[in-house]
Amino acid sequence: MSRLVVVSNRVAVPDSKGVAGGLAVALREAFEAYPGLWFGWSGKVAAQPATHPRIVDKGRIQYALMDLTSIDRQEYYSGFANRALWPTMHYRIGLADFSRSDYAGYLRVNRTFAAALARLVRPDDLIWVHDYHLIPLAAELRALGITNRIGYFHHIPWPAPEVFATLPGSTQLLRAVMSYDLVGVHTERDADNVRRGLLQEVGASIVKGDMLELGERRTRIKGFPIGIDLARFEAAAERSSTHRLVRQTMASLGSRQLIIGVDRLDYSKGIPERMESFERFLVSNPDQRGRVTYLQIAPTSRSEVPEYATLSRAVNDTLGRINGSLGEPGWVPIHYVTSTYPRPVLAGLYRLAKVGLVTPIRDGMNLVAKEYVAAQDPADPGVLILSKFAGAAQQLTDALIVNPNDKFEVAEAINVALHMSLEERINRWSGMMKTLKAQDVSWWASAYLNALKVQT
Repeated sequence: MSRLVVVSNRVAVPDSKGVAGGLAVALREAFEAYPGLWFGWSGKVAAQPATHPRIVDKGRIQYALMDLTSIDRQEYYSGFANRALWPTMHYRIGLADFSRSDYAGYLRVNRTFAAALARLVRPDDLIWVHDYHLIPLAAELRALGITNRIGYFHHIPWPAPEVFATLPGSTQLLRAVMSYDLVGVHTERDADNVRRGLLQEVGASIVKGDMLELGERRTRIKGFPIGIDLARFEAAAERSSTHRLVRQTMASLGSRQLIIGVDRLDYSKGIPERMESFERFLVSNPDQRGRVTYLQIAPTSRSEVPEYATLSRAVNDTLGRINGSLGEPGWVPIHYVTSTYPRPVLAGLYRLAKVGLVTPIRDGMNLVAKEYVAAQDPADPGVLILSKFAGAAQQLTDALIVNPNDKFEVAEAINVALHMSLEERINRWSGMMKTLKAQDVSWWASAYLNALKVQT
């Protein structure tokens, strides 16, 4: 049978503790249906550039690991991918730092990956490329004579054409998009942005529906909202009271209600703005001081990128000001933790929380919103407050949908959530669970791969 060849920036090789998180969880379902090869960066830096991957066999899956040099890592990953593409894709044009050398490094690493991967590809392989680090990969593979079906999935937002066009090199990247047979994004809003960019910036034309044509190439652009492994997450939440940290949190809360936020520390997540919204809630509702606690979990990431160090200082300054001005003996308004917790522990903390506060400034999907809903006690569920700019808001319409830039609106939503009747909470939760069951991670993987196999 055909193999599934997955390509991603980082390769998640499972260790003795089980499958890694992130993309590995989402792709586990796909690899159960196909024997596979997973190709990408090992996460290691080497003195010399790699031309051939290191192969690791794990059951039905082969892992092909490429090391990068320090200059590759700087230019391809820290530079163009995370200091130019990432902010532009998240509508933060002012934070985008474009460098010609970084862009050249980004193209060079994609070319190196393509050359190494081309040697491993078999004629009937399905190739599935993931995320913004690897947009040019299909074009490089086509240049090497690879004619296989190649799909791309974009896990972050795709901005409006006038935003993406501000980035030097964006026209070349759009042309590269047309080397894929299928481009998947989380929402139809993002799919429309990709299509409009291709029409306006590179002269593609619509064949029919979501199919575009440029020269001899035809590419389908479609929304595939990613889901979670619902059954496993529900089961983890039900068993979560056995975890020490969950029990300790429950004991420390006493009669106080818990509000939770879980995010990677990134300026797209709106963590300082969320803290200030909670501050506004406490100022507007002084009777709630000492009766509610906000726990923000935010593991640090990309610490080598200057904008993230600036963000970390801003979060700590905001946290200190709010806790200093509103805290009382025996009660701290906001608990801020930068540790990374395993999914079973997070499931338990979600289940304890009366409010899930998911208010990114911009997000492709945001699976925390879905995990929070899945973790709830069906007899006494909490309330999800969700940013209108998260892809999940297109599906979870029974959440309290807010504008994360409006601190008064978010503060009022917190108040509404904490005082919502049990009947309304159950009704809202039930509606969202129907969506999560209908479009879980298994549905996402099979829907995408079935669409990729269809010849255009």
